[in-house]
Amino acid sequence: MTSTYTVSDLIAEFLSACGVSTVFGIASVHNIPMLDSISRGNAIRFVMTRGELGAGHMADGYARASGKLGVLLTSTGPAAANAVTGLLEARFAGSPVLHITGQTSTKFVDRGMGNVHDVADQLTMLRSVGKSAWRIRSPESALETLVQAVTDALTPPMGPVSIEVPIDIQRMPVDRPSNLNEGVIVLPAPKPPSDADIDRLVEIIRAAKRPLLWLGRGAANATAPTTRLLDLGFGMVTSWSGRGVVSDSHPRNLGALNGLGLPSVEEFYKTADLLLVAGSRIRGHETGDFSVVLPTNLVQIDIDPAANGRTYPNTYFVCADAEATLAAIVQRLGGKLDLDPKFREEFENLKRDTRAAFKETLGPYAGFAETLRAVVPDDAVWARDITINNSTWGNKLFKLDSLKQNIYPVGAGIGQGLSLGIGAALGVDGRKTVIMNGDGGFYLNMMELWTAVQENLNVTMLVMNDRGYGVIRQIQDKVADGRRRFDKLLGPEIEDVAHIAGIPFWRVTTAQEFGPQVAKAIAVNGPSLVEVDMTAIGDHPPYFPYGPKAALKPLAAQS
Repeated sequence: MTSTYTVSDLIAEFLSACGVSTVFGIASVHNIPMLDSISRGNAIRFVMTRGELGAGHMADGYARASGKLGVLLTSTGPAAANAVTGLLEARFAGSPVLHITGQTSTKFVDRGMGNVHDVADQLTMLRSVGKSAWRIRSPESALETLVQAVTDALTPPMGPVSIEVPIDIQRMPVDRPSNLNEGVIVLPAPKPPSDADIDRLVEIIRAAKRPLLWLGRGAANATAPTTRLLDLGFGMVTSWSGRGVVSDSHPRNLGALNGLGLPSVEEFYKTADLLLVAGSRIRGHETGDFSVVLPTNLVQIDIDPAANGRTYPNTYFVCADAEATLAAIVQRLGGKLDLDPKFREEFENLKRDTRAAFKETLGPYAGFAETLRAVVPDDAVWARDITINNSTWGNKLFKLDSLKQNIYPVGAGIGQGLSLGIGAALGVDGRKTVIMNGDGGFYLNMMELWTAVQENLNVTMLVMNDRGYGVIRQIQDKVADGRRRFDKLLGPEIEDVAHIAGIPFWRVTTAQEFGPQVAKAIAVNGPSLVEVDMTAIGDHPPYFPYGPKAALKPLAAQS
């Protein structure tokens, strides 16, 4: 008798066996068999998004906030293309995302015959924006291909992986694999450093008197050894996406105040005799296209061999897992370093004075980070778009205690924050998620607001409304002699949008109202929306490189 167990049933059961409990996407002609199997299995929550663009970002946000595999399921052709932006951002962020897409029947694939949703060389398109892309070519190869795709997504350096399933193969019978319940994914162990590498790193560290750490998202699991190095006397900065590896509250962690536009930090780098970089690309975006001068004795640890000297030259490179390497260093160092006795105090003063100096550049928004932090739960997820408020106080001053709280568009794309935050909210089991957008970014993907409503998510959305693209105005002031063009947006009133969606709404028109109004929204167990009227509060000052540096000297040195 012909088996009634199909490839689609295998896919649904395989996802459950991988621990997947949430999938994002849209139903369409080329994925209905898979979605039907997911529905009948009744083990996975399918979140209906308003577009594949949103689904891609939600899967990414879910992966970052939960630490698990994010999954989106799309149809083929235009639907897969709509998901590309989300896959691209997941690649920037190193998020483990699995994209399952349909495909036309195998007898028509890659023949350009004009079937519905058929596009030329879809796999190449998906491969170009992700870590890899695969196609299930037969029922017999389905499990092997699925295992390869998920293993690739979850193996550092992690990233998005796509897999095509032709519509005829989705319906084909297949024998149920006997090992589905026995842990189908076996990830390779983290690559350890060699003994020779640890010997050399310890030698370098013991010779240093004023050592600094720079950590990125690739050091996500290295909280314990990093904290021990800080206890031994290291100072620390992070990439913007690496914030939270160690709490921003730690006195020896500058966080994302890592130098660009901050002369006090750049001057301090000149006094350091070692910069130990772990799991970070030291991106051009965060260093003014590498104009920030870092300590010349730069030692780099990265799982990716291509990271070796890719941005800044190094004096030594270790290709290994960041957590394993830092843990081995701590163990070999023992409990003491012979450091400059003034270094600890000078670094802690640097943090205090740099935060204050940067805060002074923010005009009427100077107190927003501290005000928001006071009314938001300590464990809330902080998701945001690439709005100017995030590029300033959102990235640099709002304190975070965990990397999983830190969700933003690493690739600096506008309009992604809302969907990233919605995905994150689904990954944290009802904890509060705060999502900050500018009006331009909010309008770009506004329809996903109804996804948050339909799923009744515990999200508070802040829309920083300056009636246009504020940062574009600042760029034009800097590079186009103040000729402001194409910066004004006509959009619906935010209050009207909230009313249509049935969401509680508050408006902030003064800096003093910000805390009390947001606190009311935070108290709502479900979606809520706060509009911050920047036209009433005042323009946000331009930030470096479109405005002045934070201060010529730390504030304490100016007095």
